[in-house]
Amino acid sequence: MSSRVHACEHTVGVAAPAGVVYGMLADAARWPVFLPSVVHVERLDFDGVQERLRMWELAGEAGAGNPDNPDNPDNADAGAGAGAGAGADADAGVGGVLGGRVGSWYARRVLHPDVRAVVFEQEDAVWPGSVTSGVWSVRPAGEAECVLGLRQERGLAVAAADGAGARREAEADVHRRLAQVRRAAGRWEQWDELLLSFEDRVRIEGPAELVYDFLYRIGDWPGRVPHVERTGVCEDVPGIQVVSLDTCAAPGGRTVSTRAVRLCFPHAGRIVYKETLTPELVAAHSGEWSLLPDASGVTVVAAHQVMLRQEAVARVLGAGTGLLEARDHVRAWLSRASTETLGLAKWHAESTVRRLR
Repeated sequence: MSSRVHACEHTVGVAAPAGVVYGMLADAARWPVFLPSVVHVERLDFDGVQERLRMWELAGEAGAGNPDNPDNPDNADAGAGAGAGAGADADAGVGGVLGGRVGSWYARRVLHPDVRAVVFEQEDAVWPGSVTSGVWSVRPAGEAECVLGLRQERGLAVAAADGAGARREAEADVHRRLAQVRRAAGRWEQWDELLLSFEDRVRIEGPAELVYDFLYRIGDWPGRVPHVERTGVCEDVPGIQVVSLDTCAAPGGRTVSTRAVRLCFPHAGRIVYKETLTPELVAAHSGEWSLLPDASGVTVVAAHQVMLRQEAVARVLGAGTGLLEARDHVRAWLSRASTETLGLAKWHAESTVRRLR
C-alpha cells in the first residue's frame, strides 16, 4: 500500500501577547495543566535549542474537566489529542493508542524564540515510520493579541478505504490543537492566581519496593485509605492505569468522583497521573508520586500541579469568595488526601518490615 503526505495549515487569533503564547508552546512539561488531553510530557534530551520528548495523551476520550459542568469551556475540545510536536523513555506500557484511551509519541523539536516558532517531528512509539511533522508559529497582532498558526504534515495511506476520512481527521486535528492552545492562553492574565504547585513529603523507614507496591495497587485503597470509598481500575497495558475514584476527602465529607490516567514507572520509583474528570473547583490536576531511596529508607514526594476553575469559585465556596481563598481550600484538601495516603504507605512498609524481623 502506497502513502502520500497530507499537509494542512490553519491560524487562529489569540487574546494573549505573542511572547506568552510562544512561552506556553515551548514549555511542553506544563502542557498537562494547560491542555486537556495531554497526560504527561517528559524531556529526554535538551541542548538549549533542540529537544527530544515523549508525550502521553488521551485519544478518543474527554480531556480534563467536569463534563457535567455546563460552565466548563474545556468540554468543547474533548478528546482533541492536543499537543502536536511533543512527545520520555520509561518502563511504563509502550505507546500507540491504548484501548482508545491513551497514546504515546516521541518527538524532536527545535525552538526558535527569535521568530517565535517551534518545529517538530513526531513519531508513534509503537509504529516507527508513522511520522507527523510541522511547525507552530506565533505572530504579534498588537500588545495583547497574536495570531497562532499550525502547519502539520502527516503520511496517509492512499489505498485506505477511509482515506478521505483520514484527511478530514487530520484537518480537524489541527483545528482542535489550535483551539486548545487559544483557550488556555486566553486566561494568561489570571495564571498567577489560577495555577498552583505544591508537594508533601513523608520519610519512611522501609524498603522503597513496599511503598511503591502500596501506591501502585490503587484498587486496594478502599479497604486501606479512609477517604477512598470506591475505585475502578483498568490496566489493559501493563503500567498504564485508567482509574475512577469516589472519595470523601473534600471538606464537609461529601463524595467527590474523579477519573485519572496513571503512568507507572516501577524501576524509576514513579507514578505520574492526570485527572480526566476533576472536582468542580479544579480545571486541571496532574501530579506525581516519586520515591527517593537512601541507605536506610525512602522519602516519598507527592507533587501536585493544579489550575483552578475560576467560574466555579462562587458557586462552590459562596458569593464573595476570592481566588486566594479558593487556592487555600484546594491545596488543603489535596494535601490532606495525599498526606493521609502517604501516612498509610509508611505504616504498610514499616509494619511489614517489623513482622519480617
